[in-house]
Amino acid sequence: MNGANQPIGVFDSGIGGLTVVKALMTNLPRESIVYFGDTARVPYGTKSKSTIVKFSLENVEFLLRFGVKCIVVACNTSSSWALPTLRKFFKVPIIGVIRPGATAAVRLTRNKRIGVVGTRATVNSRAYDAAIMRLDPSVKVFSQCCPLFVPLVEEGWTEGDICREVVATYLKPLQKQRIDTLILGCTHYPLLARTIRRVVGPSVSLVDSGEQTAGDVRGVLAGNELLTNGKKNPKHRFFVTDEPAHFHKVGDRFLGKLAGSVERAHPYL
Repeated sequence: MNGANQPIGVFDSGIGGLTVVKALMTNLPRESIVYFGDTARVPYGTKSKSTIVKFSLENVEFLLRFGVKCIVVACNTSSSWALPTLRKFFKVPIIGVIRPGATAAVRLTRNKRIGVVGTRATVNSRAYDAAIMRLDPSVKVFSQCCPLFVPLVEEGWTEGDICREVVATYLKPLQKQRIDTLILGCTHYPLLARTIRRVVGPSVSLVDSGEQTAGDVRGVLAGNELLTNGKKNPKHRFFVTDEPAHFHKVGDRFLGKLAGSVERAHPYL
C-alpha cells in the first residue's frame, strides 16, 4: 500500500469528474490529486459493459504509474459496471460514486420514493436501484436517462429557457411518480442543479453523489492511516487523452479555476 503523502487518483470518462475533484479539494484540502479524463473516448454512457470495463482497467493502470494511494472512480457509468472487476484486479483502495449517493438518498427520503437521473448505461445497469434496495428494500426507485444533460453542461448552457425546457421534459416522468429525493447520477449534473431545483421545487432533495463520495474517501484514507500529514502543499495534475485546451477552459467552469497543469496522455497505446 502506498504512503500517506502520495496523491489520490481520480478518473472519469471526460470532464464531469471535476465535480468530484472539487468536493475532494473542499473536504480534503491538503491532499494532492492526479486526475485522468478519457476525453478521446467520451462518452462512456452509450457504450457496452465490456468496453466500459476495458477502458476502466486501462484508466486505473495509468493512475497507478503515479503511486496513488487510492483511486476514485468519478464516472457513474464506470462505477456502475466496472467497480467489482477493478477491485478484483487491483489492491489499491478503489471508491465508486454509486454507494455514497444511494446512502445519502435513503437517509434523505421521507416518502421512500427516490428518482435517479443518469446516462443510459448507468440507468440500464440498475446499480443505484440495487444499492438502494440493499439499504432499504421498501424504497421505490424511478430512473430516467438524460442524454442531453452532458452536452448542455459542456456548452455552458446550465441555465436559461433552453436548459429549463430540456430539464423539465426529462424530469416530468419522475415528478409524476411523486419522488421526494433525486440522485444526480452523473458527475456533470451538479452544474445543472440550479435549473433542476427550479423545475422540481424545494420539496425535492437533490443528492450530489460526488459530494457524498468525498466523505467516503476521507473514511477510507483514515481507516488505512493514509491521510496526509499536512506538512506539504497539495499538488494537482490533470491528464486527458484529447483536447487539453478545451479541458482547461471547461475545467475553469467546474472548479472556478483549474489549479494545476493539464497534460495529454495516451495510456492505452
